[in-house]
Amino acid sequence: MDTSSVAEQEAIPISKPDAIEEAAARRRARQRRERVIEGGLFLAALTSVATTVTIIAVLLSESIGFFKTVPLLDFFTDTLWTPLFANPHYGILPLLAGTLVTSAVGLLVAIPLGTVAAIYLSEFSSSRLREIMKPTLELLGAVPTVVYGYFALLVVTPALQRVWPDLPVFNMLGPGIVIGIMIMPFVISLSEDAMRAVPMVLREGSYAMGATRLQTAWRVVVPAATSGLVAAYVLGISRAVGETMVVAIAAGQNPNLTWNPLEPAATITAYIVQVALGDLPHGSIGYQSIFAAGLVLALMTFAFNILGHVLRKRFREVY
Repeated sequence: MDTSSVAEQEAIPISKPDAIEEAAARRRARQRRERVIEGGLFLAALTSVATTVTIIAVLLSESIGFFKTVPLLDFFTDTLWTPLFANPHYGILPLLAGTLVTSAVGLLVAIPLGTVAAIYLSEFSSSRLREIMKPTLELLGAVPTVVYGYFALLVVTPALQRVWPDLPVFNMLGPGIVIGIMIMPFVISLSEDAMRAVPMVLREGSYAMGATRLQTAWRVVVPAATSGLVAAYVLGISRAVGETMVVAIAAGQNPNLTWNPLEPAATITAYIVQVALGDLPHGSIGYQSIFAAGLVLALMTFAFNILGHVLRKRFREVY
């Protein structure tokens, strides 16, 4: 008998039914685990969507009773907001103006300074400095907003009164500046991450063409990271529009239709806090007014997010 042929036959693996069944069982177990993981991820996504839908549904259901009493046209055109007075007026314009002015001041502070700081951290700073600065900046996001409110009232506003002696204690400029400082860490962190994600080959190509580091950062990296920058700005806008305690403490609670940041005014969130802490009975028109104001705030935030999504998509297609 040829021993070589016997060895070759022994080297050939023999398929056994038990091995096949074991492999099939492992494959079925893996598929079950994958289905469980997919189900968990789906439930997580569904929870966030359901939460958003529930919030909108609550705002709508409570606002319907309000708009049965207050015409929609008066709500958006009346220039007075005095729902708790003997002669009530329900014009959202004063609260809307206060919200937009304080948010605009905050964005004028946060976007330029945040973008410049992000460019420095991404393109010019050493890795050691970046590792120190980023966590330090992100710690600002952990400071309670009520602390920022008293900082605006007791530090920023007195400093501004040295420049404008007639500046009232409650105004929109001081809280707006503090809102900008508060949202700056979000803008810096997200913008720096977007710039760091730009491929290094783009920078090397710019250097090869004779561009300086500043020219490369401004003309190559920033345009390539525009979609991420827009996402950072939209997050900053949403954060500024929804800020509550800073404006409630330092901007005043008197609804005033003005676009001058040196004057006091109330915002939508400040009014919601004012009424929510009161003793108005549930179902009264004054109580329902906070849901109408909250619905306007939610629609504003939703509109800003839709605009940001459109801009991100457009810039991503361009670059």
